[in-house]
Amino acid sequence: MTDPTREKWDRIYSKTREQAVPAMAVVRENPHLLPESGLGLELACGLAANSFALAEAGFSMDAWDISPVAAEQVNQHAADTGASVSAVARDVIKQPPEQAHYDLVVVSHFLDRTIIPAIINCIKPGGLVLYQTFTQTRVSEGGPSNMEFRLADNELLSLFDGFKVLVYREEGLQGDTSKGFRNEAMLVAQKPVL
Repeated sequence: MTDPTREKWDRIYSKTREQAVPAMAVVRENPHLLPESGLGLELACGLAANSFALAEAGFSMDAWDISPVAAEQVNQHAADTGASVSAVARDVIKQPPEQAHYDLVVVSHFLDRTIIPAIINCIKPGGLVLYQTFTQTRVSEGGPSNMEFRLADNELLSLFDGFKVLVYREEGLQGDTSKGFRNEAMLVAQKPVL
């Protein structure tokens, strides 16, 4: 039986051969909060721009995506550049990460609330989550049309309740909506040390 979600993303990545997409703002703007090295995981990685940026910062990165086409491209780019990034085609819903295995987890433009407990569990005590995705409150088009795949106001904070918030940004409709960080929320938070 074929997986329609995997087929959709395989089609998209079959047409996308360039690694031109930059890392997300949550990664680009917060390198000063990262430890010098460690083992990281990027979930729903696509072409793994976040993983490559974090590998440059000293991390060994596992990159998971449902699309084998994306994983193959990521591994080829890693081989070409010597980056410490290893991609696998893996459905994170059916095969979540193992407990207390990663120093850092990064997720961008992906939201499935059912796997949040698995993300929390896979982060080592003292480890970080970097998360950035679309919000239901928005000033322009873009992102998923299904509100189930968008965060409610301040929802990202509640999903990682109990973590120490280091960075949180969600500007919504406040002030001059032609400026600032709109349509998305970002979080950098640290898992408590037991």
